[in-house]
Amino acid sequence: MPAISVVNLGKSFRTKVRPEGLSSSLSSLFRPSYRDIEAVRGVSFEVEEGEVVAFLGPNGAGKSTTIKMLTGILRPSSGKALVLGLDPSRRRAELARSIGAVFGQRSQLWFHLPPSDSFRLLGAVYEIEPKDLARRRAELVERFGIGDYMDVPVRKLSLGERIRCEIAASLLHDPRVLFLDEPTIGLDLVVKREVRALLAEIAKRDGTTVFITSHDVGDIERICKRAIIIHHGSVVVDESMKELRHRSLSRKYIGVKYASPVDLDFGAIRPVKRTETAASYVVDTNEHRLEGLLRALVGRGELEDLTVEDEALEDIIARIYKAPKAGEAQ
Repeated sequence: MPAISVVNLGKSFRTKVRPEGLSSSLSSLFRPSYRDIEAVRGVSFEVEEGEVVAFLGPNGAGKSTTIKMLTGILRPSSGKALVLGLDPSRRRAELARSIGAVFGQRSQLWFHLPPSDSFRLLGAVYEIEPKDLARRRAELVERFGIGDYMDVPVRKLSLGERIRCEIAASLLHDPRVLFLDEPTIGLDLVVKREVRALLAEIAKRDGTTVFITSHDVGDIERICKRAIIIHHGSVVVDESMKELRHRSLSRKYIGVKYASPVDLDFGAIRPVKRTETAASYVVDTNEHRLEGLLRALVGRGELEDLTVEDEALEDIIARIYKAPKAGEAQ
């Protein structure tokens, strides 16, 4: 049985519409009108146990709404979702014992209490036996390196320290599925690297299914093996990271620098950036032979530098985001 199974999942929200030309005070005198906003529509996918999956999309694509339905916070308007064989919206309390969740901008730790107190409270919530709680806490404190601030009020912790504690707290009851919604948002580069390493270790060592949303390509590249991209409320890409990376092979970024000014135009291939002695090109190898272009560049003058790079994963994802909505004109 898949850890997560989603079939034609949809979620709509009803919002009040103010009549055109009326102020908020005058519009209250009329019968309100409403319109439905479709945040998620017809989303389907499966995640096997032990998979580490990136759930991606631009702001407003429906990522957080989907995670809230998968954790039982929201009830779907249509379709069906199962997490570990349970309907999250109907069996939320039972499911909570087997899943963990970290929302980057919301805390499950009590703000004025130290993490040690929050851990004890969460242990009671999940009805963890005292001996098991002590063992699990000691293991997580060592693994996440949070021993020095377990007795410091959360309000006095840095963002990086708090996120470490948040993830450790979400693993206290040894969940089989971990949902992460922007877990590294606002963290500096060093702390991000440490958190990514910890998440990768959790997935590999414990076999935990990890379902993560992030705008940070570094999170995706270093942790995930598969990407599901949602746009306009629907899934537009569902493939392995290797397949996603393969999209970059036909597009090459070439940079060249000469010792003296040269002609930098090559018929249909023109620089996207240029000076008298340097230029950058974006080449589709399905349309132009890379070997021929490189030979021509070398023959134009005395080279000081020449680079050939694949398209960055960030650019690949950005192009997918910019694709028109189904039914819209290209």
